[in-house]
Amino acid sequence: MNGYQLTFFTQQTHRHHGKPVAHWLVEQARALGIHGATLIGATEGFGARGRIHSAHFIDLADQPVEVVMAVTQGEADRLFAILREQKVKVVYVKAPVEFGTIGGEE
Repeated sequence: MNGYQLTFFTQQTHRHHGKPVAHWLVEQARALGIHGATLIGATEGFGARGRIHSAHFIDLADQPVEVVMAVTQGEADRLFAILREQKVKVVYVKAPVEFGTIGGEE
């Protein structure tokens, strides 16, 4: 199947309607019927302003997080419509990919 890999970059402290943006994105993907999303906590990163964000042993509030999903064109359109409607500020990468499942029982 052809579609897109969507990767969203945010921080643990960034919230939308009281929830961390990364968790909110995963919930939206699930509600839209997207077949999977992965939330990844990073150790360190920096944004457009060059400020370092990192997860510290005592405080994870500034931890960079990433949400990755493979979606069809229609799923991407619906997700981005929700992001625009809800005015969610998040950095993303949208890259064309081929995706599917291989192996398992026949």
